[in-house]
Amino acid sequence: MLPKNNSCSAIDTETEREIEQLVGIEIFGTAELEGIGGIYKHSYTDFIVKEITENGKILAIKEDTPSRSFSPDLKDKYTTFNLVKINTDTFDAFRKIGRALNINPEWINSSGVKDKCSISVQKVSIAGDYVKRIEKLNIHNLFFRCITPTPKSVRMGSNWGNNFTVVLRDLDPIPDLEQRIDSILDKITTQGFPNYFGLQRFGYYRPNTHLVGKALMQGDYEQAFHEYVVKKSPYESDRLHVMREKLQEAEDYSEVENLFPKSLHYERVLVNHLAHNPDDYKGAFMKLQQDLISLIISAFQSYLFNKAISRRVQKGYHLFHPYDGDVLNILDDVNGQYTQVLYTYGGLYDEYLDKALEMGRAILIAPIIGYGTDLEEFPLMKTIYEEVFQEIGVGFDIFQNYYKSELQGKGTIRPIYIIPTDLRKVNIKADEEYPGQKKLRLEFSLPKGTYATMLLREFIK
Repeated sequence: MLPKNNSCSAIDTETEREIEQLVGIEIFGTAELEGIGGIYKHSYTDFIVKEITENGKILAIKEDTPSRSFSPDLKDKYTTFNLVKINTDTFDAFRKIGRALNINPEWINSSGVKDKCSISVQKVSIAGDYVKRIEKLNIHNLFFRCITPTPKSVRMGSNWGNNFTVVLRDLDPIPDLEQRIDSILDKITTQGFPNYFGLQRFGYYRPNTHLVGKALMQGDYEQAFHEYVVKKSPYESDRLHVMREKLQEAEDYSEVENLFPKSLHYERVLVNHLAHNPDDYKGAFMKLQQDLISLIISAFQSYLFNKAISRRVQKGYHLFHPYDGDVLNILDDVNGQYTQVLYTYGGLYDEYLDKALEMGRAILIAPIIGYGTDLEEFPLMKTIYEEVFQEIGVGFDIFQNYYKSELQGKGTIRPIYIIPTDLRKVNIKADEEYPGQKKLRLEFSLPKGTYATMLLREFIK
């Protein structure tokens, strides 16, 4: 049964576009087409996320299978299950599971983080035999399905992607509404949309996670603490403003260590450590889960990527077509996954690469910069990243300091645009939540690491 209060606190579209600018989201892939307005995530029931496994299976919310006992003959080492979350943060869910099983939440493995304001299902693994104990768990808004022993664990990025069913609400019933929807849908289906990291990566109400990551990479843990805990955000509630002001004014953190509510778990962890260990800002951050630290560092890398693909378009380079110095990734023939095969455009293989792009067997990529990145391998994007570095006042050497061994941030590659799979308009109906308005239901699948909200903004504008 779903909870009675199924609303999600949402920000208006104008504010969302303003926040996007702060994290490098500056252009639309369908800028020449008129949007339809509206809102998403009016309720978590309007945002359904189903993980797609490596072999292409879309997990079902209500699917369940009988469990079995651990078997030495089958080399079982992990308890793997489908975790269904309702309007619950992934890290919060893992903390609750860890507390219920009396284990460290870091022992819980998944392929990635799912939206809080959603109903989601994903594969999760825990080392050891927890089959019977998980069967008996009763945790608010968490459900455990298909519990089974496995020889291997789910790992970060081990899924193919996610399937989404999303409702956009409060659409004006304009005469050309369906025509606008179809035009945007056709353009995205054939061309794709910018593969930005969405606001979830940076924070909706405190869009500064990338600044925390920047400070950590610079080894300035005190500044990182200030950004994470003390600095006020204009998008937060007045209540939180007052709390952060009290923290800033406190001469001794022991006076305010219980200032933040339990829902702000990580702020409490940091302040609590400093209350008992004054000025040990590095030690405070080392108290956080390693996965969270990695996400914070990743937010800074994601910000650089967002800025780079925005700057690319602003400099006159098309997002969906290659230029000399661009790098293309050849996709796997079987499952369409990214491979290690890279080609630089502007040479002998251009005709082959053009055909591969046309057939959907290749895609344009750019680096997510880290200490393992060699920008010389990305000639065009190197010049663009250099401009981004200059704009934000850092150099590439920020990734070469000795903190890298503790904070990760090796770097990787990422497509600069994404073409969704099976994007379709399910229906347009009267909106029961907004009388006189319309609602649109969309369904589509995206590769792992791609943000559905970045597709939806192309419709809303």
